[in-house]
Order: sequence, then structure tokens, then C-alpha cells
Amino acid sequence: MRTVFIRDPAARNRWEVIFCYPGLHAIWFHRMASFFWRHKLKFVGRLISHLNRFFTGVEIHPGARIGRRFFIDHGMGVVIGETAEIGDDVLLYQGVVLGGTSLEKVKRHPTIGNEVVIGTAAILLGPIVVGDGAMVGANSVVIDSVPPGATVVGVPGRAVEDRHKPPLELEHGELPDPVAEAIKLVLERQKVLEDRVHKMEEENAPPR
Repeated sequence: MRTVFIRDPAARNRWEVIFCYPGLHAIWFHRMASFFWRHKLKFVGRLISHLNRFFTGVEIHPGARIGRRFFIDHGMGVVIGETAEIGDDVLLYQGVVLGGTSLEKVKRHPTIGNEVVIGTAAILLGPIVVGDGAMVGANSVVIDSVPPGATVVGVPGRAVEDRHKPPLELEHGELPDPVAEAIKLVLERQKVLEDRVHKMEEENAPPR
């Protein structure tokens, strides 16, 4: 509950947080489901997980391992697979998917480090590792591991910044756009070439 007050400025009081935050309810359900799963009562664990999905819109497999002070902001549409591992102080926004890419019963879902922020509708696939303090921008699709402190955006996700500092929040509106930056570089290079061609034409022009 303290994490909710830290992460969400809209939270006003404890009663509101207890009754009106499905992201918090989802993690409570998961703690129960995980307990039964780890104690070999897998059907009970899956049943609680299913109820969790029904009541909160968040689907967390009871086999997923989740650290302390985990918070899902708004929650709806979040999917966390069976072999996913999430560290401490991680923040997820709505629509995030930690999915698998294999049908084999092996480690097939992402491992998320500490103090990671994953933006709205981001999709992370496969047994990749997202380093401590990394940020994943909204709508990104990440299929490769992310170094600690990096900011990843785009489809497929590309590291556009390496800050080496744990983030406290994800400023969605201030993330760099790698496509726009590439176009800008091309236009700048084109301007340089045009200037050179124009200069050469002037030097080689016949005297009047």
C-alpha cells in the first residue's frame, strides 16, 4: 500500500487504495495463488489465478516469481507468464505482456531486474533479461535483453539511452523517437551533400 502512495499521485487515502486499486488486488491474489502452487496444490493455485483474472483483468500465472513492492498501475490487460521473474520495486502500466516464445517446458519468459519501469502496452517476449533500472517505453516490443539503466523504445525495441541510474518514473512524453532521429540524421547528411554539389557546380561552371 505504501508503494501505491509513492507511485500514484491520484491515491488519496487507505480505504480508496484497499477497495479501488485492481493492480493491488492482483498482487494479493497472486501471493495466495503462488503459495498453493509452491506447495504442490497446483489446481488451487491456477483456480485462484483464474479468479484473479476475472476480478481484476490481470493474468499472472501462479508459477511467476515476483519481488517486493511490485505495482501495476491501472492493471487491465497485464499478462505475466509462468516462468517470468520480477525483481523488487518494479512498476508496470496497463497492457504489459511478459510472454513466452517456446512450447517447451523451460525458462521461456522474461526476467525483470530491480527498479524497472515498463510502459503501457509494452510486450516483452522470451527468456530475455531486463537489467536493473531499465525503462521500456509504451508500445515497445522487446525481444532482446536490455542492459541495466537503458531506455528501450520502438518495434523492435532499441536502446536509445543508457543512464546507469535507477529510474523513479517513466516520462512517456519525453522518450526519444529513434525513427525521427534517423530521419533527422539523413536530412542533415543530405543538406551537407547538396551544399557540396552546389559548391562544385559553382567552381566548375564555365566563365561568362
